[in-house]
Amino acid sequence: MNLKKHQEWLVDFYKRRNWYQYSPFIRLNFLTEEVGELSRAIRAMKIGRDHPGEPKQSQKDFKNNLVEELADVLDQVLIMADKFDIDPETLLEHSQEKLTKRFKKQTRNK
Repeated sequence: MNLKKHQEWLVDFYKRRNWYQYSPFIRLNFLTEEVGELSRAIRAMKIGRDHPGEPKQSQKDFKNNLVEELADVLDQVLIMADKFDIDPETLLEHSQEKLTKRFKKQTRNK
């Protein structure tokens, strides 16, 4: 699956559940929440969580949780991009162009 097809599927999924109608401000709160969950997943994976009541997790469990949280962050970004009529490929292109221009000297030498 490519990014654009996933975005189309995701928007349809959200619309069918009446989740899409939330404003970009509310959507930004959802993104912030997901970034917090991503932060917790990375912390647990790298330095652990000394939290009573949480079961011991394997490295595979940590990795699966990390993948899940990264996907959740990506989904919120894709929904936000759709709300502003921005193709996800444009985001990728913009990122590459910006970094290439910003670090032109370093990228030429390698």
